[in-house]
Amino acid sequence: MATVQEPRVPASAVAPPGYSTLSKWFHWVTVVLLATAMPVGFVIKHIKDSDKMVFYAIHESAGLTILFVALARLAWRLRHPPPPLPEHVPVPLRRAAAAVHHSLYVMLILQPCLGFLMTNAFGFPLRGETAYLGLIDFPKFMEAHEPLAEVLKTLHTIGGWSILVLLVLHVGGVVFHQAIRRDGTLLRMV
Repeated sequence: MATVQEPRVPASAVAPPGYSTLSKWFHWVTVVLLATAMPVGFVIKHIKDSDKMVFYAIHESAGLTILFVALARLAWRLRHPPPPLPEHVPVPLRRAAAAVHHSLYVMLILQPCLGFLMTNAFGFPLRGETAYLGLIDFPKFMEAHEPLAEVLKTLHTIGGWSILVLLVLHVGGVVFHQAIRRDGTLLRMV
């Protein structure tokens, strides 16, 4: 009589160590804020002028909140490094993941700064209808400067598209690890 053996779970299917609870909160709060700020930012130019202020208020408040969350997240990450990737993840994938993550951190800090500077250069500091979270007026720190505003607008637009590309790469990596490699990497952040 043959003995029945339990199916062997491949080493790649074992869940790697996960992120801390606070790291997960930072991640998912950022996802929600990006899901708010990005679509609104991409459609603002298509909204009729009489309705734009509410869109600007939402976009700018979400953007500055992204900046604050990204800075807090970076401070946390520097004191609490992420868990290492599992040994079975090849070096090129490790480098690609690091490049995308580092680029996202840079852009999540740089992009709101560009937007804040741009609105000030256009002469629209975060006050009144566009106050931060509808409540907090930020001080005006520069006079309107149209040429500077246009340069900042171009950089902010490039930044928005760059973040979108980085998000596609990030989500693509998640799908690759979950659906193709089936290595449990997704479980680190859920």
